[in-house]
Amino acid sequence: MSDVNEENPFNKALAADPAPLGLAGFAFTTFLLSFVNAGLIGSGGVNVVVPLAVAYGGIAQLIAGSWEMRRGNTFGFTAFTSYGAFWEFYALLNILADLHVVTVLPASAIGWSLILWGIFTLYMWIGAMMLNVSLNLTFLTLWLAFVTLGIGAIYSSSTWTHAGGYLGILAAFFAAYTSFAIIINSIRPKTIPVGPGIKFMGR
Repeated sequence: MSDVNEENPFNKALAADPAPLGLAGFAFTTFLLSFVNAGLIGSGGVNVVVPLAVAYGGIAQLIAGSWEMRRGNTFGFTAFTSYGAFWEFYALLNILADLHVVTVLPASAIGWSLILWGIFTLYMWIGAMMLNVSLNLTFLTLWLAFVTLGIGAIYSSSTWTHAGGYLGILAAFFAAYTSFAIIINSIRPKTIPVGPGIKFMGR
């Protein structure tokens, strides 16, 4: 029987933090779609967003979520798996619509789906408050983006949609910053600040 203290390659693999991958997958897919929503890129840009949503926003985040589960991180597991599934939902919806298998009308259905994702993001934001400032800002701006985009879809308002696009850009920025900070801090600890979490009830 081998010594229980002997280094296990599998345990060493579990020591790697999957969060930077998941955050990057979320951030850069969100950047591109938000550029479209903000009107900075034409609506044809969605054709580029869809494969990115499948490969990076979706699959990469699902992988990150599965490894967060192995690490015992409930927050990371729930966040990355859920937002990875969101990007797969977004891509699948667009692909099926292009194939005329489904219709995306009425737009209010899309709007309410975004509102529901906003509700999910709201309670994830409460959890993020306790972790650090950069994640706090990521989930705050993402929550506002979902709600604003949902209102824009329900009322077919380009003004609200553009506003949601700019909020999405902010959310993507904070997510990318957090990903960058975790990577650099894993090499040289405490190099990039992310800010302290908020303590509730003295804890």
